[in-house]
Formats: sequence, structure tokens, C-alpha cells
Amino acid sequence: MPRDSGQTHRLVRRLRWDELDRDWLRRLVLLAREEDLSGGGLRDKPARLGDPSTEILGSIGRARAHCVARGDMVVAGLNLLEIIFEVYGAPCRVQPRVAEGDFVSSGTILAELEGPAKELLTAERTLLNFFQRLSGVATQTRLYVQALGASPTRLLDTRKTTPGFRLLEKYAVGQGGGYNHRLGLYDRIMVKDNHLAASAATAAERLTDLVVRARLARPDLLVEVEVDHLSQIKPVLQAGADIVLLDNFTMPQLREAVSLLRGQAWSEVSGGVNLQTLPLIGEIAPDFVSAGALTHAAPWADIGMDWL
Repeated sequence: MPRDSGQTHRLVRRLRWDELDRDWLRRLVLLAREEDLSGGGLRDKPARLGDPSTEILGSIGRARAHCVARGDMVVAGLNLLEIIFEVYGAPCRVQPRVAEGDFVSSGTILAELEGPAKELLTAERTLLNFFQRLSGVATQTRLYVQALGASPTRLLDTRKTTPGFRLLEKYAVGQGGGYNHRLGLYDRIMVKDNHLAASAATAAERLTDLVVRARLARPDLLVEVEVDHLSQIKPVLQAGADIVLLDNFTMPQLREAVSLLRGQAWSEVSGGVNLQTLPLIGEIAPDFVSAGALTHAAPWADIGMDWL
């Protein structure tokens, strides 16, 4: 279909914190808590559960601690800290010192925590695991966004996410300046190479037929088609695809493909996307570029808990 600016809200988004299911988040944290305290995941549970390292300290009252950035980073996951303490049954107070999405330098205090010392100690690792992972994804995303420079191309994530953590990781991508592609299989028709192979759709005529069938079957969804050769673009456009995913094109091929698609369908680039190729892709200016590395290759941010 001709590219329609009114489709933008259906193409990409940035997940907001208030869109996430609090009960789902609690279940994720509960799984992490059970791993630490109850042998979660083991067939045979430990004979004695809990945190004996903290229990031997006896009565130690209340305490305060700071979450501190050990390196430059984008902050993501602050909103989860309160939920973590809630799941742990710890009456702790969280006072953020920065905002979600802020870029901070090493040494910055991210949040102040106050509550029973034992509960702070017991929840510490789970808290930092979530916080470091999400801030790492946000920080990685910022690097990729910066590599695009002033290009109008929008950077997208993919479904290459940690199982169970997809929405949190996609939320973190948004905090780093990227955008969310489809959240799951349910919210877009995506005809990829394996779909074509499974249906023996190697000829252009068969590819066209699949796109037509997709539009008839689910007119409520956008249709995106992955192509790996310039010759596939014309039949895909004629069939009415909304988005064309250009997979592993060379830069000269990519320049020609984007020119063919301009004004006809939305263009997305995938494959071989990294910090070195992003500036070149940005100069060609497709509508979107997607990178699985935002999530699957993001190093954890270094965050410590310093006791006061």
C-alpha cells in the first residue's frame, strides 16, 4: 500500500512504564526471589531455605544505602525497585535521585534506599540484577542511536530478547532513545524467509500471493515482508505490503532499494547492523533500522549498592 503517515503509531512505539502489567512484573521478581532463597528451578529443594548469611547477623535494625553508577550509563529500571521490595515483603523506601532515561556519569547516586538492614541485604542481588540489566540495554541503545547521527532513520529493537523479560527490555530500549518494533507475533503479519521456505514460496508470484492472502486474512494488521533481493521489491509492492524489510543488502543495493520504496512503502533495514555500519545506513536514510544487538548483546551496566 502507499505509505501512509497515519500508520506511524502502528509501526513503532515506546513502551511506557504504566503500560506494563504490575502483576506480571511481580511474578518475574518472585521467580528471581525463589532462585535466591528457595532453590527455585531445582527438582529437589534445599532442606533449609532463606538467607543464612544475613540471619547470623542477629538484630541489626534499619539502614540506608545508595545505588551508585560505577560507569557512564542510561538509567532504566528505577520504577522496578519498589516492586522488588514489595515482593520481598520489605518495608523499604526508595527515593530516586535521577529520572528514568537520564544519562548519568560514573559516581552518580541513582537512588537512596532506606529500610530494615536484613531486607536490604537479602534483596540486594535481585535488585541489582534487574537494574543493571535494564540500564545496560538502555545504555547500549543510546550508543546505537548516536551512531545514526542526525539521520531521520529510527532505530528499532527486535524479538531477540531474554525469555520472560521482553517487555522490560523493550521498555529499556525506549529509555535509551530507540523504538519498539512489534511486541510479539500477535501484533503484525511478518512474512520472512522461513515462511516462504515452508510454503515453497520462492518465486515472485508465490510471494505476491502470500502478501495478498495476509491482507485478506487480517486487514486489521500491517503486513511486513522480508526480501533479500532487489527483484523481490516490485512484486511485494504490487501486492500491497505496508513495510518492506531489506535483509542483508549491500550498501549499493540498499541505496537502490530505499529509492524504489520511497513513498511506496515503509523501509526497514536489518542484518549486518552495528556501530560501524549505522552511520552509512543513516546516510541512506531508510525509515527504520532494526538491531537485535540492542538486547541480545547489551552488556550489563555497573551499579553498586553503597551502605551509608
